[in-house]
Amino acid sequence: MALKATVLKATLNIADMDRHYYADHHLTLAQHPSETDQRMMLRLLAFALNASDSLEFTRGLSTDDEPELWQKDLTGEIELWIELGLPEEDRVRKACNKAAQVILYTYGDRAFTVWWDKHHGKLERFDNLRIVHLPGEGTEALTALAGRSMAFQVTIQDGEVTFSNDTSLASITPEPQLHET
Repeated sequence: MALKATVLKATLNIADMDRHYYADHHLTLAQHPSETDQRMMLRLLAFALNASDSLEFTRGLSTDDEPELWQKDLTGEIELWIELGLPEEDRVRKACNKAAQVILYTYGDRAFTVWWDKHHGKLERFDNLRIVHLPGEGTEALTALAGRSMAFQVTIQDGEVTFSNDTSLASITPEPQLHET
């Protein structure tokens, strides 16, 4: 019998001073049995950094042809494709061909260095690709906040992201790597 996804609820009260975006989002996430708490929390972080009324989680790990998050226009065209991890160059290329904008959030400091050395030369040619690295210290602090039901005040200012709840706080400063404006 196959393991089922764990359903998680998250409320994000986002105050993004960098983008002048202020909204509450009540989210339902499916955590795949093989997905770590770290990866699930990084999906929440990616949502917060790009939040909009039309940004939505996809089936993620269970499908090869969908990102972690995407935003589509009214015609169904993909405006924004958000990927997590250290994918192979061909997956990034396919994403760049399907979407107007692609953001790749990388994590895993040691593995990232090896991946970056191998792929950055090939990835520089994609004008619609942004790569942002999420440093290990911040991702660990964020992972410590994981739970089945979560409510966070998310503040984004001067590139720093802070997740806080009634008892804890975690901050992370994403590091732009490629095509960041």
